[in-house]
Amino acid sequence: MSAPEAWRLSATALAARVRGGELAVDDAVEAGWRGPAGTWEAEVRAVVHADPAARAAARPREGPLAGVPVLVKDNICTTDYPTTCASRILAGYRPPYDATVVSRLRAAGAVVVGKGNMDEFAMGSSTEYSCYGPTRNPYDLDRVPGGSSGGPAAAVAYGLCPLALGSDTGGSVRQPAAFCGVLGLKPTYGRFSRYGLVAFGSSLDQVGIFARHTGDLAAAYAALAGPDPLDATTRPGEAPDVSGWRAGVTGLSFGWPANLWREGVDPEVVGGLEEAAARLERSGATRVTFDFLPGEYSVAAYYLVATAEASSNLARFDGVRYGFRHADSADLRALYTRTRSEGFGPEVQRRILLGTYALSAGYYDAYYLTAQRARTRIREEYRAAFARCDFLMMPAAPSLPFRLGEKIEDPLAMYLSDIFTIGANLAGIPGLSVPVGLSRAGLPLAVQMLGPEDGEPVLLRAAAVLEAGGEVARLEGEDTPEFAWPTKR
Repeated sequence: MSAPEAWRLSATALAARVRGGELAVDDAVEAGWRGPAGTWEAEVRAVVHADPAARAAARPREGPLAGVPVLVKDNICTTDYPTTCASRILAGYRPPYDATVVSRLRAAGAVVVGKGNMDEFAMGSSTEYSCYGPTRNPYDLDRVPGGSSGGPAAAVAYGLCPLALGSDTGGSVRQPAAFCGVLGLKPTYGRFSRYGLVAFGSSLDQVGIFARHTGDLAAAYAALAGPDPLDATTRPGEAPDVSGWRAGVTGLSFGWPANLWREGVDPEVVGGLEEAAARLERSGATRVTFDFLPGEYSVAAYYLVATAEASSNLARFDGVRYGFRHADSADLRALYTRTRSEGFGPEVQRRILLGTYALSAGYYDAYYLTAQRARTRIREEYRAAFARCDFLMMPAAPSLPFRLGEKIEDPLAMYLSDIFTIGANLAGIPGLSVPVGLSRAGLPLAVQMLGPEDGEPVLLRAAAVLEAGGEVARLEGEDTPEFAWPTKR
């Protein structure tokens, strides 16, 4: 493969060629910019901060991800690019430190090639709530890429980079991965450090990974996972070993809670689920059917907990310390009010107000504490489910990618886009979105798999089987399937 075509390679293959001297680091890092970005980026608008000089300054030749370009979501701190959370209130802010996940990427040899677009402060499901304007889905430019990590997902899908980092508070990695036809992993809470991730809901947030191939997910997970003295919420001890991701699924069982998608789910999404289940069964896994309750009440619990934590976390953005500051304020109260009114977008303001209300005197017990009790029940339900199976399968989203503007005026409809993903964040368990083909209209179809705490090795084994189409011979032959590149303009 010529240097200009290097963007088609998986991350592990790209790194192997760089380490072996077959491909120059510059060619590896710039391949996506010189190739597909020229065709796609002006219309997709996945990237909000890019700097050729910053890319040129980093040229590692060693490490498991040597020379691999990685796009990082705009709420993960980087010293060489601004970190603005797609919000006016952080316009021009450049952190004085790298997030731990960024430091570990660099230590593994990867190169941060820019910052990806997102819903403001990670609050949204479509990447339409951004001060930079919306990102578009590469498979259909009239549709959303999902959110809030839509920029990194779209960039991986059209070929800018083989890996990207996002954040997942209620599905913000898994849902855009499903909409853009790529893999999206949310690890067990505490397995990736949150140091340097701008907080939305601290007990829910987790850095996640986008990739086109399962092996790339495994390589990135191995580089990023592990305890961090800078983050007291990271899990102690060594991270699970994911090197056996090619081991197949023989002897494993997957839960099939079909009660969750009897109503309100697109028939083609259900068809994708059935196809994925058939692939797993052909490869030796067993389907275990049972009803599952948390899907019925997780949305209410999530939007009370998440907005309450957002109300607390975003109080620091007041115009005094950093970012946007209203120029004409007579006193401190006016400064706070005007700075936040002009700096925050409407969705962020809505969630701050909801959270403040839920935490206020007279409502704290009725709303916030009730939601926390429901969260405990949800966690117990997941544990009971994993006593019956090794992992769960369900949709990543109830619909195919919806059209730009279709839900932006209906917050409740937008919130329900995350109905299948938010349970994993409430329970602190890992989740993985896996593409399984295209719909009749050429839009990505995907499934979501959930595992118990530290269940990432099992999820990656199942993802590899799905990627190989359920053909064990392809898995054992170490063949990397061709990615279904977007072609519709």
